[in-house]
Amino acid sequence: NKFGLLTGQIVAVDDPKLNSLALISLVVVVGLFIIWRPLGFASVDADVAAARGVPVRALSLVFMLLLGLAVAVSVQVVGALLVLSVLVTPAAAALRVSSSPIVVPVLSTAFAVVSLVGGILLALGSSVPISPYVTTISFLIYVVCRVTSTRRARTARNRRRILEAAA
Repeated sequence: NKFGLLTGQIVAVDDPKLNSLALISLVVVVGLFIIWRPLGFASVDADVAAARGVPVRALSLVFMLLLGLAVAVSVQVVGALLVLSVLVTPAAAALRVSSSPIVVPVLSTAFAVVSLVGGILLALGSSVPISPYVTTISFLIYVVCRVTSTRRARTARNRRRILEAAA
């Protein structure tokens, strides 16, 4: 139903749907594994990657297809409203803390899992659905990462000023 697409219904996923969800998830993971290095290269500097022979345009289309498949799989379980809280906000938080092409996806995944598991655990004892808890936890993780990056940048500026004054 339409409401289920907005909020997600994990209990509505039966065996045939579960098999297709697992297959699509496997396709996304394998696809990302295959294009990981050229995608990272094209993400850092698309012009240089294109000059070195990386098919940047095709890579972008493949990545968008894989992202679309991941969203289509996740909408059935978590709903369209939580896709932002599970896919985008953790990635934005991870980018605030690190710029490493290896650390950012790992942190993003960890932040998403913490948000989902925390939301589920908090919703167990209340009549409030999971969605507000997951969204709130995801947002709080983003705020903490933003404050951390701001403080880190301020500390780095202060150190530079002290070193410039000493020189």
